[in-house]
Amino acid sequence: MKRRSALLGLGAWAASFGARAAEAWPTRPVHLIVPSGPGSSLDLIARALAERLAARWGQPVVVDDKPGAGGVIGVDAAAKARDGHSFVLGFNGPLAFAPFLYRRLPYDPAHDLVPIVMTTSQPNVLAVNAERVPARTVAEFVAWARTRRDGIAYSSLGNGSSAHLTMELFLHEARLAGVHVPYNGSPPAALAVAQGEADASFMVAPALLPHARARRVRLLAVTGAERLHSLPELPTMAEAGYPAVQSLAWNGLLAPAGTPEAVIARVAADVNAVLREPAVRQALDAQGLAPVGGSGADFRRTIDAEIKRWGPVITRLGVRLD
Repeated sequence: MKRRSALLGLGAWAASFGARAAEAWPTRPVHLIVPSGPGSSLDLIARALAERLAARWGQPVVVDDKPGAGGVIGVDAAAKARDGHSFVLGFNGPLAFAPFLYRRLPYDPAHDLVPIVMTTSQPNVLAVNAERVPARTVAEFVAWARTRRDGIAYSSLGNGSSAHLTMELFLHEARLAGVHVPYNGSPPAALAVAQGEADASFMVAPALLPHARARRVRLLAVTGAERLHSLPELPTMAEAGYPAVQSLAWNGLLAPAGTPEAVIARVAADVNAVLREPAVRQALDAQGLAPVGGSGADFRRTIDAEIKRWGPVITRLGVRLD
């Protein structure tokens, strides 16, 4: 009985110590690693969070853009961080797709990273160059693409990204040929379409909208199960005749394994609170980004579901990056 009481007392002390540690945290600037380039949708989300989290934590939140290898470089840097003050805004590519695309990864997504909270989830948008491509519908784009002897050139925000794999799936379903031109992030990938260096691309809306407003890029459809709230005029790919071409470009905050649970709990609570702020939700919605929130367990279930869905697709398409 005395031993059991001692153990209960030790557990209560540990919980109390963890709570005090979380209250004292952070003791220095917090680094939020973004595995894509400046101006990307991930960068926009990170900066929207950073400003408000810095006010809550009393320490600067430094947004550290580390693009490259479809997000693998940035996620790897976060997985190896051991300072208790570094996190990563991860996304589909390096978390759910990369294990099927590379024979070896420098990190293990399932064991080296702890999901904290999902930040946003939104469909990709099919965009085409408004001058080179005469199509105004998906059907017209497919018909035009079939006239191209060498196939279409398409840009993406990186090898193994949702943009890359969604286009490969579309090409497979539509029986089209295409040449992939990867970029480090959505801004240069969108610019490539606007300038005619690429015929088309799939990506989330933020980087495309300025070019669409300038009539250099034409938006044709979205890859969600439903139409996008901020772009209701665009049909879904299912409505356009391609029900298999569904994809969501999601992202969320993760911590390196070994980060104290009390710190993870505090970060989760504060990020969820920021995502509920009306001004934040409105700013993200205006960019075609849908705030999510929730628990780390919710986020883990999303990652696991994406692995289960996309693993067989990647294998069937034969996409490899090494």
